[in-house]
Amino acid sequence: MRFRVNREDRRPNILLITCDQLRSDYLGCYGAGFMQTPHIDALAAEGRVYENAYSPNPVCIPARMGLLTGLGCRHHQFYDNRWAPDAPPLSYRLPTFPQILSDSGYDTCAVGKMHFQPERRASGFDHFFAMEEGPSSREADSYLQFLKEQGYGRVQSFHGVRHCLYMQPQRSLLPEALHGSRWVADRSIQYLDEQRGRRPFLLWTSFIHPHPPFDAPDEWAEMYAGKLPAPAVPKTPLGLLAEENKTLGDLADDASLQRMRELYAACVSYCDHQVGRIVEKLKELDLYDDTLILFTSDHGEMLGDLGTYQKFLPYDASCKVPFVLRWPQRVGAGERDPRFVDLYDILPTFLDVAGAAYPDVYDLPGESVFGEGVKDRRYQYAEHQQGSKRWCMLRDERYKYVYSYGDDEQLFDMVADPQETENLLCGGGTPEMRAVGDRLRRRLIRYEARYGLKGGIVNGDFEKRPRYQPSLYWEENFPPFVRSLVREGEREELDDMLDEVLWAIQKEPTSKPAQTHARDILLRAGYAEERVDALMERAKAQGNG
Repeated sequence: MRFRVNREDRRPNILLITCDQLRSDYLGCYGAGFMQTPHIDALAAEGRVYENAYSPNPVCIPARMGLLTGLGCRHHQFYDNRWAPDAPPLSYRLPTFPQILSDSGYDTCAVGKMHFQPERRASGFDHFFAMEEGPSSREADSYLQFLKEQGYGRVQSFHGVRHCLYMQPQRSLLPEALHGSRWVADRSIQYLDEQRGRRPFLLWTSFIHPHPPFDAPDEWAEMYAGKLPAPAVPKTPLGLLAEENKTLGDLADDASLQRMRELYAACVSYCDHQVGRIVEKLKELDLYDDTLILFTSDHGEMLGDLGTYQKFLPYDASCKVPFVLRWPQRVGAGERDPRFVDLYDILPTFLDVAGAAYPDVYDLPGESVFGEGVKDRRYQYAEHQQGSKRWCMLRDERYKYVYSYGDDEQLFDMVADPQETENLLCGGGTPEMRAVGDRLRRRLIRYEARYGLKGGIVNGDFEKRPRYQPSLYWEENFPPFVRSLVREGEREELDDMLDEVLWAIQKEPTSKPAQTHARDILLRAGYAEERVDALMERAKAQGNG
């Protein structure tokens, strides 16, 4: 039975759906014939696909702070993932889109991963149901509280084993009905059922997947076995930051690498299934056509392409994101838009359709996708980090130019070489390619001077900085909520972390912790050598050797 509220305020509802670390070329609507993403593809078929959408800073917190405020790290100060105690809070002086929409009469709700600093600052949301990767406490995380209520408060690796198995093939330690991606959809559906369009709403539904660990539920884990293309291989040397990123995979061999890619794809399809459930609820409530739906991601995932992993890098696998917009009032079915858009365009777009004014005088780099065309969409700018580690990038229709303050320049022909395997400025480049690089370099200086961190441009040119020295490292993210458990017996009730390592990989024979840095990571965490050695033997005995 359908139910519809007769309300006077006819402004559209807004549903923002984000997946974390989802590169655009792992969706069917972006040409991935090997992927099964029918529900996101259906949104694309009924709406508009922006074919060249980018994350302006391809790492979680900077991208999300940019999405939230419409501003770059010059203003919000998150040039990379920065965590307490050294991390600054997001300034309360910066307007955010949920705050502006709430002030203008919208009912605002956030479900899932937000990555705000401070952790529980709602930043303008009337309703806030957090599910973070590494919450500081159980009380700070709605999903952790839910798991405890369901009898699974003992599980430490509730989003997969994040330390010694971070990107290695593994399975979820939870039943499918309690998986984090399922919970985000369930809680979003519950909000829609409770709200029912009484007044226009903004709902931000934010999945952690396919961010690692790629802990797919058993029911989805074999979906792409043997079906994915091999990683792209570079033809010229990579930048120093890319060399640093090569250690982040920490995989045993090529079979483990390919299996990791398969599980990433499975996590994408599992999120797609949850998107379908949310869309079905909108249809059931007769709210589907009254709701602007935007599906996007904060950044991509290198996934072994060019021998690199995770994000941080200027390459499209890291920077390029999906941007699918459905809103029948302004968008026709099946539209494809080749112009550049990015996450900075989200705030002005939402304010535009809600008829809300931006309440400050900041120089916003974005513009509503329904706007007047003041933003020059022939070019796309992105940035990352500070000091000698900093890079900035500018793309036009054909070429991408990357300037690294502590490294060599890079230029890619995005038409002839979309996987960016060959740096056309390697060794200096031909006169023709040098001229292309110089042209984009001059324009990039203008973008960096206007939007980048202050101090980068001096006397009309990039500031000279020392050459960057790479620092190889491995992810060692143990669950921080455990440190906050203070009631008697709480820690003793938890599963043994080493047991969780074994349980996570027992159905994934390509995971071989003895052939990675798992032993070193566990020893540095304070586990006794005898216990770690015993874990390695137990892993071999169960087929992970």
